[in-house]
Amino acid sequence: MNFLIIASTLILAAAIAIASSKSRKNAAAMEQEFWQRERAANNTRRKPLDDLDYIKLPMEIFPMDLLQDIPRVEDYRQIILSLKDQPIVNFTGLSNTELKLRYGAPNITLLTTYDQNYTLLARTLQQWAQALYDNGFSQEACQLLEFAVSTSTDVSATYRLLCRIYQENGTPEKIDALYPVAESLTSAMQKPIVRMLQEFDRSSD
Repeated sequence: MNFLIIASTLILAAAIAIASSKSRKNAAAMEQEFWQRERAANNTRRKPLDDLDYIKLPMEIFPMDLLQDIPRVEDYRQIILSLKDQPIVNFTGLSNTELKLRYGAPNITLLTTYDQNYTLLARTLQQWAQALYDNGFSQEACQLLEFAVSTSTDVSATYRLLCRIYQENGTPEKIDALYPVAESLTSAMQKPIVRMLQEFDRSSD
């Protein structure tokens, strides 16, 4: 019996050692691949940015005259006005290395700024829509949320609130139109958002 226990322990220890060795080798290989890509990215020449999917703000959908007595809503309006003439591009899911490989290392500062503009836009649209909804302006909130979805936002709260509005308006079938956008997301939020849409679908049956 003692022999079997010792043998089992040795086998388990050997298996753990082999697994650890493979894990270290895989980690080393991944790190080496990363630095190879990073070196290649840093040597990529500047490329034209004309083909970027720039986001234009449809100023006519923004309810500038509503809730003027709420300070945070005024902040949202000012943010939108500040972004109106700025380049905005959604690079969610792309690393800096991938951006440099696609568009050239010299462009990374510009691209980062464009992406930061988008992050600010997506967050502001969600917060403004929530404030509108909470104060009884669900139609105006819906406009902002639908525009946010059209830009492929991965803010889950945007999809959640939009689904709720669709249900409350008696148009749950509109949730179906959100699936193609959610399924095309390249960020870690893709699966959670799709699952959330499915949950709303089931609750509408």
